[in-house]
Amino acid sequence: MSDVYTPEFDPETGKPLRKVRSFVLREGRLTKGQERAMEELWPRFGVEYQAQAVDPAALFGRAAPLVVEIGYGMGGSLLAMAAAEPEKNFLGIEVHTPGVGALLMGIEEKGLANLRTLHHDAVEVLEHMLPDASVDRLQLYFPDPWHKKRHHKRRIVQPAFVALLARKLKPGALLHFATDWENYAQWMLEVLAAEPALVNESAEGGYVPVPAWRPHTKFEARGERLGHGVWDLLFRRA
Repeated sequence: MSDVYTPEFDPETGKPLRKVRSFVLREGRLTKGQERAMEELWPRFGVEYQAQAVDPAALFGRAAPLVVEIGYGMGGSLLAMAAAEPEKNFLGIEVHTPGVGALLMGIEEKGLANLRTLHHDAVEVLEHMLPDASVDRLQLYFPDPWHKKRHHKRRIVQPAFVALLARKLKPGALLHFATDWENYAQWMLEVLAAEPALVNESAEGGYVPVPAWRPHTKFEARGERLGHGVWDLLFRRA
């Protein structure tokens, strides 16, 4: 998971709150291929963060529906989605350098022209760089569940964060979450359902079957072998 939840003020006291990170940077060493990718491929497929709004179409040299994924890990599923939907522009946001390097390698290997990546905190990207009502689909898959109760404040899915995501979606656009922790799935459902700008795509007001666009990942398969369930949540911007 690659994000940070950054509330500005306590809603009850009005006092400033310190930044609460929802990720821990455990970089590890880059492979030689990842190092090469960061040096040679970043100028072609990487997007430098800037604290001002940009035109998403300018990042790709064309206007097309925009899909944004937050925290893509090593990028395997994002690469598969970009290859399967060449008519869409895909923008991935990740803070972990090895994952960024791996994604860049995959872009080159697959010859993808519709995928770009930012190497930055996703909340800052959403707050400052992506215009409101600019995203057609926004994805957050298998974020860190921070399963201990005392760590729940570190979960990326919080009311303020969901409100921010909703602002970035075009009317009718989709917000898609997935997790393999049932407690976190329930938490996500409660937070999403409480956001007035979003409508649940589940007729029963719960979870949905895996949408056709989300690949079955190695991470997911490992969880299934361990007996974990997987819950997908799909909401639409009203």
